[in-house]
Amino acid sequence: MSPMPFYVETPALQHALAARGYADPTAVQSAVLEPEAEGRDLLVSAQTGSGKTVAYGLAFAATILDEDVLPPAGAPLALIIAPTRELAIQVHAELAWLYEHTGASVVSCVGGMDPRREQRALAGGCHIVVGTPGRLQDHIERRHLDLGRLRVVVLDEADEMLDLGFRDELEFILGASPADRRTLLFSATIAREIAALARQYQRDALRIDTVARNQPHADIEYRAIRIAAHEVEHGLVNLLRFHEGAGCLVFCSTRESVRQLYGRLQERGFAAVALSGELSQSERNAALQSLRDGRARVCIATDVAARGLDLPNLDLVIHADLPANKATLLHRSGRTGRAGRKGLCLLMVPDRSRRRAEVLLASANIRAIWEAPPTAEAIRARDHARLLTDPVLTEAPLDEEIALARELLANRSADVVATALIRLYRARLPAPEEIAPQPEVLPRPAARRAAGAEDGRAMVWFRCDVGRRKKADPKWLLPAICRVGGVTKRDIGAIRIFDHETRFEIGADVADAFAAAIGAGTNSEMRIEPAGHQPGTAAEDFGRGRKEGRFRKSPSRIKAHAPPRRGGKARKAG
Repeated sequence: MSPMPFYVETPALQHALAARGYADPTAVQSAVLEPEAEGRDLLVSAQTGSGKTVAYGLAFAATILDEDVLPPAGAPLALIIAPTRELAIQVHAELAWLYEHTGASVVSCVGGMDPRREQRALAGGCHIVVGTPGRLQDHIERRHLDLGRLRVVVLDEADEMLDLGFRDELEFILGASPADRRTLLFSATIAREIAALARQYQRDALRIDTVARNQPHADIEYRAIRIAAHEVEHGLVNLLRFHEGAGCLVFCSTRESVRQLYGRLQERGFAAVALSGELSQSERNAALQSLRDGRARVCIATDVAARGLDLPNLDLVIHADLPANKATLLHRSGRTGRAGRKGLCLLMVPDRSRRRAEVLLASANIRAIWEAPPTAEAIRARDHARLLTDPVLTEAPLDEEIALARELLANRSADVVATALIRLYRARLPAPEEIAPQPEVLPRPAARRAAGAEDGRAMVWFRCDVGRRKKADPKWLLPAICRVGGVTKRDIGAIRIFDHETRFEIGADVADAFAAAIGAGTNSEMRIEPAGHQPGTAAEDFGRGRKEGRFRKSPSRIKAHAPPRRGGKARKAG
């Protein structure tokens, strides 16, 4: 769907858009303005930074505006629910300018703010309320927020709200809303939980996909950085020095990691701030303001502390600690590459975590470039290039500066003055770290076999009921699978051994024949059957496995010729 030029039937909103310089709508804005979306419940997949706040502001305009100007304020007509106070405050600001010429009163109700002030604002009447789930529920229970006239409810970043455990609050708020309201649900991904929520609380919803389901974050370039475990911090320093940009967000898994990394980056001279759950709201606001006005360039944060952040000019995200799962990877990385801008995402991958990183990226359908961290020499070369193109050399000088320059050149040679300029330029830069060269790591044998899917060959997952507990080993599993299924080693992709079972890939072009062959098998010591889906969680991939007893009553069995072992653990495939 190609965006159409902005045209909004409401003159007040058209005027507001023009005043802000909106010429062409984004994909999500164009989609909600289509005739088929008018008046309907909407289920929309849209990334943060895609213009979705303006999109749903436009989408519900006809629902709350009977005329060009809103009637006197009373009980709210529209309710927007957001996962975090920062996002709610940003939404409040966006809707305030969009509806400025309609006479709209917009009130925010968020945790961390004075609830008595919010109560007074609600009592004075309003047209639009923006809030976080917990605070909104509190105002409803205390009868400060009357939903009796509500015409539309918007769930912004619904996936984030479910991730943060707000399902009960959402169900309470939606249950307290009029049954004939419109419900607009916006989410970065339409996962199973989001679809279930939509089925329960929406009527004949129109689904709008503005995010490619098979290619999330198309505007983000991913790179996986190979690094020795003891040099992760040095590697991070060099990445920040090499990729100097307007803003960078560094993710750590714990508050303690945030504290340590923040302190060490400050010691090295980086303009950095830290965000974690232990900060007060005033400290958090001060840190965010430093990022927005350019006094700080690097933000180190935990996942929870960074929820709902929408920082302008953020062109780099670094995962100092690997994300726990696919959803966290996509949420973290989606802080960059917004609103049509390109972004860069770097994952620090210690040697011992390479396999985990490969599985994580594959689960998110992300192809990353694997590389070593930049060397000190490469950073100095880039500093050289930056100095030659620094805007300070092309800006028109002031008369005072020209006079001082002539005085310097009268007393010093041009070489001496230029050398002093270079020294001053370098003095403000943190020193790069010397890092031992990282050897190129070739894919493991199982990974090379699994690459068949990347080369265009589709694969199908099967499983058998022999795992680590029964001494599973690819050395005898591979020939056994080939023998019973009538396939060759080239037809087998990844093999993943868990505690109680083993899962493996078979080429889709031979999968039917393989299934028929195992279906005709005779009773033996090992059972094999189609798995139905790819192992999906890190827990499955790294050793917890599935419990026994989940196989059909009469699957095929193949003989398990496991060699006797005297202690030790079975080797994990791949």
